[in-house]
Amino acid sequence: MTVMNNRPRQPIGLGEALGATSLGLRAQDHLADTPLPTSGNHLAAAVISPSSRGHAPGSPRELSDPPSTVVVTAKTSPTPVSSTPPPSGPPMPPAGPTAEPPEPEGLRTLVTELALVARRTWPQLPSADIDAAVEAGMYSAATEAAATTHVDPAIGSDQADTSGGAAHATTAAVAAAAAVQRYGLPPDTATPVDWSGFGTVLPVIAGSPGAGASTLAAVLADVLQLHRLRVLMIDPADPPRSGLLAAARTQGAWLTHPAPHIRIRFSWRAQAVLARLDTALPVIAPGAVPPPRWWRPPLEELHATVVDLGHDPWRVTAHPLAGAGAWLRRGTPQPRPLLVVRPSRPSLLHAEQVLARLDPWVSCAAVTAPAQLVVVGAKRWPDGVAGAAGRRVTALLPDAVFLPLDRDVAAAGVTADVTPPKLRQAITPVLHRWGLLPDTAGTSRRSHTRRRS
Repeated sequence: MTVMNNRPRQPIGLGEALGATSLGLRAQDHLADTPLPTSGNHLAAAVISPSSRGHAPGSPRELSDPPSTVVVTAKTSPTPVSSTPPPSGPPMPPAGPTAEPPEPEGLRTLVTELALVARRTWPQLPSADIDAAVEAGMYSAATEAAATTHVDPAIGSDQADTSGGAAHATTAAVAAAAAVQRYGLPPDTATPVDWSGFGTVLPVIAGSPGAGASTLAAVLADVLQLHRLRVLMIDPADPPRSGLLAAARTQGAWLTHPAPHIRIRFSWRAQAVLARLDTALPVIAPGAVPPPRWWRPPLEELHATVVDLGHDPWRVTAHPLAGAGAWLRRGTPQPRPLLVVRPSRPSLLHAEQVLARLDPWVSCAAVTAPAQLVVVGAKRWPDGVAGAAGRRVTALLPDAVFLPLDRDVAAAGVTADVTPPKLRQAITPVLHRWGLLPDTAGTSRRSHTRRRS
């Protein structure tokens, strides 16, 4: 649509267009009885509507206006509240309750309508997936507003051609999550998962942001395939957040389609198979990540499966019965989760919270607790760092493995090149201890005995 006025207007910034407030609003908090729009144009128009930025009659005041102060004096207090300013500085507001900051009506309406679109598509969708669908719609609306809103200072006109992209993105996100969840959740938390088709599952959990989970996943896969074992690498992260995006020289053409708008792309990293999510959705709902059975390629046998869970450990550990967290499920053979941290106190503090989040699931025997702590970027603990570990991380400190700093990997991340030998040598003893690698020392002794005889 085209809105004309008679005086020049300044360009509309994205913050103003979205109501100058945070987009992190829960959808279920705004499910008012608002009629569903008959046209998708109304959804995107709410983002850039001038009425959402001005003082409409009876509307809440803008965030830029100072809130009204209500002075309340307790009846039992012998001394009334005083508003006398201190000796220096601006006057302090009197004590007492104040009104909550209002929310822009345009943003409230858009969030409510997107939530209604999501619930109308599939009413049984969990709240977390509703939130993700609303986020997808908000992102699409913001992108559309930025692309279609033009200001011409000469004639003072706003030109916006909205096409309902927000509603379309919301519906697509819900459709993907609903299709995946119709495959069904596990019948209960106590039944072990049959992991025999994947070999030994090695989930790699990031204890903190940027801990190096993708680096460790690549190192594990390289060590295993260099010992002539068949390895599957899995990255269930949103494609833009993938730490293994460049781990294969070329993107494979082999795809599976577990749900609408959701695909799994299989590529080769040397002799290891790399499986990654492939989608054009702006946001992947937690329930839209396909369950493990969709990730297995049609190979005769897999010795090990390395899963990079470093993209969102806080969400993964909150609900490990579905989505990416399903790779932590207890089963046969027993998975061997690894926890990755940086050699810093903040990283250890973050890791303690991740383990605390897993505690209830470990207690009810639903998931397997991390069995190995790996420190990326150091040969030993810096002074004063290990002492900051909480009780859960402390239990893993005696057997911690250190992957030394490699400047090329630190600068470029994981590429299609084989990981450096010093990183592979650091993790190899762990794989020997878990029985994943052949006993080369025993084989050498037997060969030497045969030659002597």
